Amino acid sequence: MAQQLSDRRDFQFALFDQLKADELTQSQLYGDLNRKTFDMVLTEARSLAVKEILPTAVICDREGCDFEGGTVKLPQEVHRVYELIREGEWIALSDDLDAGGQGMPLTLWSAAMELFHGANTAVASYPMLGHGAGKLIEVFGTEKQKELFLGKIYSGEWGGTMALTEPDAGSDVGALTTSAVKNGDGSYSIAGNKIFISGAEHDITENIIHPVLARIEGAPAGSEGISLFIVPKIWVNEDGTLGDPNDVVCTGIEEKIGLHGGPTCSLTIGGKGQCRGWLLGEENKGLKAMFHMMNEERLSVAIQALGIASAANMYALNYARERKQGRHLTRMADPAAPPVPIIQHPDIRRILLWMKAQIEGLRSLNYYTALCIDKVKIAADDEEKKWLEDRIAILTPICKAYTTERACEICLQAIQVYGGYGVCKDYPVEQLFRDVKISTIYEGTTGIQSMDLLGRKLGMKKGVVFMDLLKDIGRIAGEAKAFPELKDLGENMEAALERFGQTALHLGQSAASSKVLAAFAHANPFMDCAGDMMIAWMLLWRAVTAQPKLAKIVGDADDEKKKRKIEKNKDAAFYDGQVKSARYFINSMLPVTLGRMDAVTRLESAAVDIADFAFGG
Repeated sequence: MAQQLSDRRDFQFALFDQLKADELTQSQLYGDLNRKTFDMVLTEARSLAVKEILPTAVICDREGCDFEGGTVKLPQEVHRVYELIREGEWIALSDDLDAGGQGMPLTLWSAAMELFHGANTAVASYPMLGHGAGKLIEVFGTEKQKELFLGKIYSGEWGGTMALTEPDAGSDVGALTTSAVKNGDGSYSIAGNKIFISGAEHDITENIIHPVLARIEGAPAGSEGISLFIVPKIWVNEDGTLGDPNDVVCTGIEEKIGLHGGPTCSLTIGGKGQCRGWLLGEENKGLKAMFHMMNEERLSVAIQALGIASAANMYALNYARERKQGRHLTRMADPAAPPVPIIQHPDIRRILLWMKAQIEGLRSLNYYTALCIDKVKIAADDEEKKWLEDRIAILTPICKAYTTERACEICLQAIQVYGGYGVCKDYPVEQLFRDVKISTIYEGTTGIQSMDLLGRKLGMKKGVVFMDLLKDIGRIAGEAKAFPELKDLGENMEAALERFGQTALHLGQSAASSKVLAAFAHANPFMDCAGDMMIAWMLLWRAVTAQPKLAKIVGDADDEKKKRKIEKNKDAAFYDGQVKSARYFINSMLPVTLGRMDAVTRLESAAVDIADFAFGG
């Protein structure tokens, strides 16, 4: 039976062979866990994803959300699946036991969520949103707030959102106008309008907790005067029981190209003057608190996009193996030649290998970042902890921006494999293409992530954090050179790495000069370069891990005998596939990246020099 959603073997290889995530169990924090536990969790996640969540994907897309009279109703099938997610305690899988979580590593949670999003990202978004709201309360809430909300949110009994955006305050959050006035009982009266709020109204939980950004009366203008508030849909009494509706009204949901099972809502807060909320964290420190959640959500969105792209890849691969069309290229002139599966056509193989390499590299990159977060919790000292936090900081914008952009391309290429059928609703890839697009926009667009990488992350600690990253990439290139089969890849990687460092230095210096506008006009192309380098790093790391395992199977046989062994042995084929992915990406894709680096270094300023009217119209 063809695998769905993702390659099970590749999950195991990335987690355990390459990243050695099971070594976390050697720490005191994860000492009660073992590799068997990890395998069991992944098996259960795959079973839930394939058997229960996946069948709801088409239903969510076709039926969507029913909005009437301020209420959003979801298909009944979503209610059932959400209850299964709750029963399995998946929402807080990676949270601390004393906070109501399961105490598992975030790396494991990321793998499970990749499967859920690949099955139906609309359904998987609800626990993702709720978890983000709960994490804010766990980190910044008072003991009373944790008592009232945390258990309900982490169990999935209550949902959660993130209410930032306003009609005139999108990416410029500091321009928001939602107000907060302190009441005599310590609560605040909240009033304002929010838009583009994912999951802000639905009927699968009895309450929805909105972390809301607002400005307290008399607070400074701009981002310095923003505070964060807990605003429940239904008021929560001091004893934890539910009170009256809290004057939070959904005024509409957006009609979107995809993600039809996930309502994107407009909210009127305090329209009747009866909305109350609690201050979460310190006054005027709301934006800092919210960005704590945003950084977590950015990795979550990267995992979301990875899951969708992985599913598209598997659908395309299975289709290419089954669909017969055209004669083999070497027998085109033979009218008696039978049609062959399209996977035998060179251009389809090129597309499939491109998709395979991208998925494998992205999976390793995002799992590696999640693993760094897990290692922060078990760091031996403050120095190690800070090093890990810096590594996470520089990788997060790359994970978010590059993963989501490549995921869109992967879904598009999956459609291409299907040909005309790919754009028809009878096949799943067109929905995946529509569903994945939003991932490049919410939680900070690709442009914003690119500006963050250039404007903040490259210069962290005067460039030391970036240079440490380059050293680790160089170390893998050095290890590759020790294998005759990988020597050329290591050398090519070293050359690209040197050019990447030069490009980053040039662009960073330009951003701090009179050429600042031209530099930031190249932030997005530079993000592509950075992402390509990270994928090449991960794929070469995979190849270095796989090559000795492959050698044990095929031995020192000649090329023809090795090929026959690889064709007959699934393990050998998998390990050889890791080497082929690295070989393809480094030798076929990195030359394109080098050209992009040349363009970035040239710093053409036409985009910022052109007059507004010269764009046309």
